[in-house]
Amino acid sequence: MSTLDLPQVPHYVHAPVTDANLDYADLPIIDLSKAATFEGRSALAIQVRDAMLEHGFFYVINHGYTTTQSERIFDIANVPFQYVSPEEKAVYAGTMKQSGSYQGYKLRQYWVSDLFGSRLYVGVIESSTSTQHIDGGVYDQLEMYNVNRDVNKREHPHALRPLLPEIEKFARHNHLNVLHPILRLLALGLELPEETFVNIHGSDAVGETYPRSEDEEAKSKNVWLKGHTGIQFHRGFDRSSEVSSNASDFGTITILYSQPVAGLQILTPSGDWKWVKHIDNALRQATRLGVFYFCLSDDHIKLAPFVESPVLQRVGIKRRFEDDAAPTMEEWRKGRTSNYGQSELKFSEGNVEEETIAGVVVKHYN
Repeated sequence: MSTLDLPQVPHYVHAPVTDANLDYADLPIIDLSKAATFEGRSALAIQVRDAMLEHGFFYVINHGYTTTQSERIFDIANVPFQYVSPEEKAVYAGTMKQSGSYQGYKLRQYWVSDLFGSRLYVGVIESSTSTQHIDGGVYDQLEMYNVNRDVNKREHPHALRPLLPEIEKFARHNHLNVLHPILRLLALGLELPEETFVNIHGSDAVGETYPRSEDEEAKSKNVWLKGHTGIQFHRGFDRSSEVSSNASDFGTITILYSQPVAGLQILTPSGDWKWVKHIDNALRQATRLGVFYFCLSDDHIKLAPFVESPVLQRVGIKRRFEDDAAPTMEEWRKGRTSNYGQSELKFSEGNVEEETIAGVVVKHYN
């Protein structure tokens, strides 16, 4: 289908590029065009392995989407927020707590923060209650729309339906042309067979900011989302270029399409927080509108280390649990999804709060 035949969508205009003098992380840039040969992949694998050891993040360039194609995806991502009524959004609201699935809308103010150490319960969607992981009794202002890579798995708002073929094509591109090459590089870096991680990531297995008052910003200590973060269209939260991450998202790889507003920070091995800088048409996230492709292994996979890796055998493994107690991806994703914004956190040290999900201690950084 030529661009002339595509459904008309209003163009989304990003916020200006952040010009504040911030302490940016010096992240490696991985050029995926070099992954076409085994020799190129072998060299890139060393870069990726070092990037994951030192940062847990890296930029990706030459990922197969042109600047025009990336701009079109942001135009599409704005549709479920800007061109769907509140009434229709409610019809397609997700049931995160009940189902452990993020599909559909995560509406604004679904999460509520603890109020000065006591539990604050507020009915938000129908008769549900929630407890947000921010601070000072401030409601969240994040709005998300989540689409499974099987775009026909559930119905979508009317305005989005003509755009589903493009969304499906975008998902398939990310899975096969971005995720799989990265997984191959990770496997080579661990001296495992090249398809090791690809084989457990089956492709067919399963806008605008809402401002807060100065008082709310003070109560929440300027935190919009703590240490975390299918396809997700997302507004109200700052994310930074395409970055691959092993941070606090609960999948294996997170692909973020770049947007100009600095909002993503990473925790360095030295314990310092540094900002991630925007790179045009790299893979990162503005109002702030973000586009993410969240990658998870197949549901039946147990989340235990690949002990057969010669690299891991040399450097050792820091275990979170014994292998036979490891949760499956299905247990882990459902636990993380249903608990986020709903569970009571306990302070551990500094501004870090903790909860235990599927036997794993999860840290939330303010």
